[in-house]
Amino acid sequence: MSTKTRVILIAVLGLVLAGAGFTLWRSVQPGGIVSQPGESTGKALIGGAFTLTDQSGARRSEADLMGHYSLVYFGYTYCPDVCPTALSTMTQGLDILAESDPARAAAVQPVFITIDPARDTVEAMAGYAPHFHPRLLALTGTVEEVAVAAKAYRIYYQKVEEEGSSDYLMDHSSILYLMGPDGGYLTHFTHASTAEDVAKGLAEQVDPALAAGS
Repeated sequence: MSTKTRVILIAVLGLVLAGAGFTLWRSVQPGGIVSQPGESTGKALIGGAFTLTDQSGARRSEADLMGHYSLVYFGYTYCPDVCPTALSTMTQGLDILAESDPARAAAVQPVFITIDPARDTVEAMAGYAPHFHPRLLALTGTVEEVAVAAKAYRIYYQKVEEEGSSDYLMDHSSILYLMGPDGGYLTHFTHASTAEDVAKGLAEQVDPALAAGS
């Protein structure tokens, strides 16, 4: 084999090895997790199974939201400002949409899930929900049940105790999720979103024909 031929073969082998190394580098994610082609669905991993109790005492699960669009917010009734503001934004957004497109607004189920089950009993939720919307589904449960729901929706929350006081607040994510009739994540709104933003987002995302009963 001539020297020229050996040089060409070595160059080709180098390119092959480099290509294999690049492919491996692309497949290894932070933490050493190896992803396979086609493994990702491209959908946000938000939402999932839960079992909770509504303000009437009835047991509810993610199955009750299937076939409907749902606006889901996690908070607590003792929240001094963030939660009432977010729930008002949610329900006012629905009301704005209802003025121009009643069918689209009716296809959306507003949902409030507590992250403070120790204080947010069924009775407390029953008294709280009507202040915001007649169709607001208010859910509570055991500490464990709430933890499962919050984990499914990637919600952070933590008790913050006040020094020298038996009272406490809850530090938590303030995100309003719009979920589709199949239970999948569609979009979200933040604490900076206005009622008009919510109404516009719903008008863009909600298709009444896909909701149950349409």
